[in-house]
Amino acid sequence: MELIDAPCFLQYTNSVMHIAIGYLCRILKERMEECMQDTIAVLIPCYNEAVTIGKVVDDFKRVLPEADIYVYDNNSSDGTASIARDRGAIVRHESRQGKGNVVRQMFRDIDADYYIMVDGDDTYPAESARELLAPLMDGSADMTVGDRLSNGSYGEENDRAFHGFGNNLVRWLIKAIYGYGFDDVMTGYRAFTRSFVKTMPVLSTGFQIETEISIHAVDKGWRVVDVPIEYRDRPEGSESKLSTFGDGAKVLMAITSLCKDYRPFVFFGLFALVFFVLGLVVGLPVVYEFFQTSYVTKFPSALLAVGLVCCGMLSSTAATILDTVAKAHRKQWELEVYRVMKDQSN
Repeated sequence: MELIDAPCFLQYTNSVMHIAIGYLCRILKERMEECMQDTIAVLIPCYNEAVTIGKVVDDFKRVLPEADIYVYDNNSSDGTASIARDRGAIVRHESRQGKGNVVRQMFRDIDADYYIMVDGDDTYPAESARELLAPLMDGSADMTVGDRLSNGSYGEENDRAFHGFGNNLVRWLIKAIYGYGFDDVMTGYRAFTRSFVKTMPVLSTGFQIETEISIHAVDKGWRVVDVPIEYRDRPEGSESKLSTFGDGAKVLMAITSLCKDYRPFVFFGLFALVFFVLGLVVGLPVVYEFFQTSYVTKFPSALLAVGLVCCGMLSSTAATILDTVAKAHRKQWELEVYRVMKDQSN
């Protein structure tokens, strides 16, 4: 039997080991790069959008092939879920009716580094998705807003009465209360970072969710960037589920409720001011009469004035106490944001 030359065998073995180690290192590097790659989730809440959902899913798969497309069906009866599933979307169901309920469940369920939320009615261009993501990825924003109004596309495409007026009214109220002027507050096209989504307490159940997200962003000091987009109206056969007056009233109620929760000093301070002014209006004639005659004959006015001033004092006390509570809650929320960011970096 022929003997194997030991030096040649060792040299051969070393060569094989070097090749194997190099191959394993390359595979490991590729796996690490895959793990380190930012993940993107496209969130599409849907209710009876069979006419448009297929195109929306196709468009986002083409523009963001690396993203996961999630369609949350909200009790549709027209086959929306089946169409989305056939187009390759990840379909889930939310039985609680209302867009706010759907968004809440989306935020709870889905883990990603970046999120895009868009309506399933094909009114928002998927081509703008990377423009929405860019400020998030370069660290200059925590939420980006698809602005339909600045370039006039919403006014040209949307012929529904009072929608523009309602949007402007909500923008003005947020500007007056919180000091931040959105270009478009009611848009359904937004992008978020993970830390924004995982610390966003969704309380709304319906279409007021956009207003709640906007107010939460400005109240908590998140960085917001408006990104102009080209809006297009719904295609023929697709119907809006938004009730101009019904949902408009819910939005105004949501602004009032969130002002009470986030800015109680402003909310109850305004009531206190109104009570004090009314108390002065009713009480000054009584005081004037007393100084003139040393008598009080307008007892009903005097009692009303005292009651109004007492209500003003109670409102101002409530404003001070609840403002302290709100500041304490904000501090706890900031600590939660730090925890989420730390977990994300790990």
